[in-house]
Amino acid sequence: MPRPDPRALTDGECAAVAQGGDRDAFGELVRRYQDRLYRYVLRLVGQPDEAVELVQEAFVRAWQALPQWRPEAQWQTWLYRIASNVALDALRRRRIVEFAPLEEDFDAASDEPDPQRRLELKQELEALAAGLAKLSHEHREILLLREQENMSYEEIGTVLGLSEGTVKSRLARARAALIESFPGRAR
Repeated sequence: MPRPDPRALTDGECAAVAQGGDRDAFGELVRRYQDRLYRYVLRLVGQPDEAVELVQEAFVRAWQALPQWRPEAQWQTWLYRIASNVALDALRRRRIVEFAPLEEDFDAASDEPDPQRRLELKQELEALAAGLAKLSHEHREILLLREQENMSYEEIGTVLGLSEGTVKSRLARARAALIESFPGRAR
């Protein structure tokens, strides 16, 4: 029977084939998720070089734990849980939590060619980055999973080991804390 092309498989099918020792199938999963996982981990740890290492570590741990993965577990949430644990371990070792600020030369796209509006957008993004930096690790993590990674409440609960109700309440508190952190907001 010919080996299936991993590019034609779903994540779950790829993971199942990889469980049988197929490195190409696991490589396809790495290819699909490495950029997204890097952005997520970078936002958690704030250091690009460290984020690269932690993502590699997360994939190594995923490969090693692959025999324990079950098809009823969604591959994405299983992988993000591993990455979340790896990042949290790194933060605990450092005993600090910080946020990666946006680049100084960041230029937000705008429909308006008006330089004033572009400056305002840049300032708003900087304020958002500063606000996220002030949040606790738990609040920042849950906001990133929901708003950046577009995960459902159920998926976030799976990644973080929380009930759906806890996810909703933490997300509401995280959003409130973020709004509270904005300078010049109406009080």
